Amino acid sequence: MTSITWQHTSSRLAQFLALTKPRVVSLIVFCAVIGMFLAVPYGVLDMRFAATALAATVGIAMVAGAAAAINCLVERKIDALMARTRWRPLPRGQLTGTQTLVFASALGGAGLALLYSEVNALTMWLTLATFVGYAIIYTVVLKPMTPQNIVIGGASGAMPPVLGWAAVTGDVSPQALLLFLIIFAWTPPHFWSLALYRKLEYAKAGVPMLPVTHGDKFTRLHVLLYTVILVAVTLFPFAVNMSGTFYLLAALALDVVFLYYAILIYTNYNDQLARRTFRYSILYLALLFSALLIDHYVGI
Repeated sequence: MTSITWQHTSSRLAQFLALTKPRVVSLIVFCAVIGMFLAVPYGVLDMRFAATALAATVGIAMVAGAAAAINCLVERKIDALMARTRWRPLPRGQLTGTQTLVFASALGGAGLALLYSEVNALTMWLTLATFVGYAIIYTVVLKPMTPQNIVIGGASGAMPPVLGWAAVTGDVSPQALLLFLIIFAWTPPHFWSLALYRKLEYAKAGVPMLPVTHGDKFTRLHVLLYTVILVAVTLFPFAVNMSGTFYLLAALALDVVFLYYAILIYTNYNDQLARRTFRYSILYLALLFSALLIDHYVGI
């Protein structure tokens, strides 16, 4: 009986964990942590910094997980129609809407309380604004309304490094906003690569993604245009002396590959190429921010 109870509890915990979209949240937390470390010089990495960074990381992760759960709740009918999301707990009937709402409220509330008490009020308010931007403005308003949903809603997705920066400094500097701008420019080619090879699923679900409303060729052109914008934006840290040669070389190498994929998507599209581009875009962002961090402390 004890074994059966434990298996049930373990399964239920796994279902609630799935609501938080762990892979998405891990990238969010990664960018936030990079923002924390970029905000301070090496000499400030003391126990006080460690305590603040730990509390901020946990708090931001909790609120991000809550926002993901609300997204799952709002989009449960859409998720049931799409191959990549129909496995989630709500479409499968493993969790109810009430359970999800209670879970998200408790998780998000606890995360905001942690940020307010152990980090600072600015980070708490910025994180709350990010939650509202993603869970409400993007999910409820923009996504079903406009094919530019990912561009406008991308502002909330670009906030993690700003949250991390604010957590350890108590303010938002121009450098933090530059990190925001990089992710903001990265989001359209990243997500539209996915939307291209999932176009039929989005159409079936009635979601007005760009390939559904404006067609493949228009979307492929915009993937290329936004990738060019991204390449330019990634050079700004070097241009304003926020980074050095190491970052510049790493950014150029990463940009060349991303631009190569974008050009191929525009000139010689196939679904497998779009999948590879989508996967590369995730690796691209992780490596780009890692290069910023290495450059910041090594100073090459």
